[in-house]
Amino acid sequence: MSRLIPAVIVVVVVILAATIFLAASPVPTPEFPQYTGGHQLLRPADYREWIFLSSGLGMSYSAQAGHEMFTNVFVPQWAYQEFLKSGKWPDKTMFVVEDRGSTSKGSINKAGHYQTDWMGIGVEVKDESHFPEKWAYFNFDEDTKSASANPKAGCWTCHDQHAAVEHVFVQFYPTLKPVAKKFGTYKGAAEEVQ
Repeated sequence: MSRLIPAVIVVVVVILAATIFLAASPVPTPEFPQYTGGHQLLRPADYREWIFLSSGLGMSYSAQAGHEMFTNVFVPQWAYQEFLKSGKWPDKTMFVVEDRGSTSKGSINKAGHYQTDWMGIGVEVKDESHFPEKWAYFNFDEDTKSASANPKAGCWTCHDQHAAVEHVFVQFYPTLKPVAKKFGTYKGAAEEVQ
């Protein structure tokens, strides 16, 4: 019996040490914007593991039709969860708009379109500590690891004028529209056809 007590003590100490070690281990942090020393945004990694918001096909802000691409939109899960609670996007939210080619001919497909090659991503960032206007926009191609913010006259101005919630085109995300409407953060005028 006296030999059993030290063995039990050793087991308890090992369990306590393992618990302390695991509690002290860094917990993976949500996906936040990361920057180079020169204030360029690093291309978000693993964005395809984020929440998928929606996909568009051939969307364009001008009347001229161009190459019909798919745009797939992703947001980190932590930001999505915060939006569901308030109808607002928290600071450090990032959106990735992934551009992919489209085609209708291939394999057994007889009608409709499906996605093809990766063509680049656009990233929208809400970061009040980095940008005086809170929001900034970046573009990445296959070889781009970091990027400077696009000029304000481009994406920022359009999003400021036409987004349904803050700088985000929630009018194109059918699962988020009711959330924003419920919290009174939705600008219905953003749906008006121009």
